[in-house]
Amino acid sequence: MQRLFIALLALCTSVSAFAATPWQTITQPVPGSPQSIGAFANGCIVGAQPLPLNAEDYKVMRTDQRRYFGHPQLIAFIQRLSAQAHGANLGTVLIGDMGMPAGGRFNGGHASHQSGLDVDIFLQLPRARWTQTQLLRPQALDLVSGDGKRIVDSRWQPELGSLIKRAAQDEAVVRIFVSPAIKQRLCEDAGADRAWLHKVRPWFGHRAHMHVRLRCPADSLECENQAPPPPGDGCGYELQSWFEPAKPGSKPPVKKTPPLPPSCQALLDQHRL
Repeated sequence: MQRLFIALLALCTSVSAFAATPWQTITQPVPGSPQSIGAFANGCIVGAQPLPLNAEDYKVMRTDQRRYFGHPQLIAFIQRLSAQAHGANLGTVLIGDMGMPAGGRFNGGHASHQSGLDVDIFLQLPRARWTQTQLLRPQALDLVSGDGKRIVDSRWQPELGSLIKRAAQDEAVVRIFVSPAIKQRLCEDAGADRAWLHKVRPWFGHRAHMHVRLRCPADSLECENQAPPPPGDGCGYELQSWFEPAKPGSKPPVKKTPPLPPSCQALLDQHRL
């Protein structure tokens, strides 16, 4: 189907080389007032902060990869959401990739997460504390059936819907990406309170985690926001189109990597001196 071709194209773009990108050679945040620069999939960050690793309400996975940096507003959101989850007795929030110390492009796995405003959160809420071995090599729990059309009921917890809803209701959040099947389950379970659903967007993959994206901070003048999501809960034809076969002869668009924002290019050039 067309979306599969597009997904494969995006994957090839983001994993085109496994050698370290220039951004991965920057091991410490760039000093300065926190500034998210550029687009979510083509940017960088000055003044990033590390997410504290020792916390009661959440646990950080794959710390050896050092992808736990972000804008202070992202740090605050993670702490806020995790405290709400703890207060509601939902379980421990598992934090995956955020961004690198200066943001920028990873050598694989993500096209976005570049400006310090994105975080992946596992859709698992363990009651027991994970060991350090589990956190370093986490096992993702695929919630979606093999055909991608439905949730596997035995793996779904109502607490996961509550976690996603709490994240979507946060004023700082502009989008949450999940598998179309997960979005469909949320639509079915939402009841009359549906205003938050428009932020939850179906996207390729995301079968075991949600990708949360914050809006640009008001004082990050070079940060590029996405257009707002369409109005409505997104549970109608827009969602159902994800489950339809591709039209015969359809071809994926050619994806081009734009040049870096000038401030990000200058940051890289200065680091190379």
